[in-house]
Amino acid sequence: MPAPPAEIDSTLAYQNLQPGDILDAVDALGFPCDGRLLALNSYENRVYQVGQHAGPPLVAKFYRPARWSAAAILEEHAFAGELAAAEIPVVAPLERAGTTLHRHSSFRFALFECRGGRPPELDDLDLLGQLGRLIGRIHALGRTAEFVHRPVLDIDSFGREPRDFLLAEGFIPDDLQSAYTTTCDDLLLRVERCFERAGAPTYLRLHGDFHPGNVLVSDGQLFIVDLDDARTGPAAQDLWMFLSGDRHEQTPQLSEILEGYTRFADFDPRELHLLEALRTLRMLHYAAWIARRWEDPAFQQAFPWFAGRRYWDEHVLALREQAALMQESPLSWERD
Repeated sequence: MPAPPAEIDSTLAYQNLQPGDILDAVDALGFPCDGRLLALNSYENRVYQVGQHAGPPLVAKFYRPARWSAAAILEEHAFAGELAAAEIPVVAPLERAGTTLHRHSSFRFALFECRGGRPPELDDLDLLGQLGRLIGRIHALGRTAEFVHRPVLDIDSFGREPRDFLLAEGFIPDDLQSAYTTTCDDLLLRVERCFERAGAPTYLRLHGDFHPGNVLVSDGQLFIVDLDDARTGPAAQDLWMFLSGDRHEQTPQLSEILEGYTRFADFDPRELHLLEALRTLRMLHYAAWIARRWEDPAFQQAFPWFAGRRYWDEHVLALREQAALMQESPLSWERD
């Protein structure tokens, strides 16, 4: 297999990616384009549906410079390929010229089959059971090997580092810094206790950012897309984002997901202590993610409310609510 493309750090060129760049890159791999180009919903990377003269459209994903090393991207691609080879419906990157990661000018990109569909409806319990079976199959395979180049989901990278970055870079309004700091300090202690109550959860290869937007439903079948945030972490990370509503509503949702999940993989019920802790870490990480990308005009356009005072007031309030939720007993799971 050819050596991975050299690492690129060309942020300006990336922000000014032009239609001609996209079409030329796809053409150069032997997929003649017909000029049709549709930008798809993606903030971290630039993703486009590209029409071909012959054959169905493709999806071209241009990677943000300096976010992942080539080795980390190729490891994600290899994981997707493993899942697809096991007949798990994951949209894996297409191989061309012996690799799945390609370079055109100063850009790194990958190509995928184009899959249509709609997000899953979280009040459809039958569909949640199907989703649980799918996640169970992914995790059963995820346990068979380890990531070398992908990160680990931990309290430092998803909690402490985001908090410190937001404070150091001046994103927190001056008169909220004390409230934000004390709230985060208390939250992180509660997160640590949740992990302690979970025992020693098994860490495995995960999707990592498994939410309804990364699942497509087409003719009753589920397809999984976008493993860009694949990482090592506890199984609960790929489960909690499919729970919605209040505790009364989440309990049957969780039961359906885990009933399907445990047909293919074991689940330690102690990990239920992690559900709200992982939600808390995501909230901290998400705010810092937007802040780290704030110089990208696409983020300022997509998240105009981020620079306003109201967002930070609501953010601190939401974090305080998480502190209360982590004090409650975890959701119950009634096994058949």
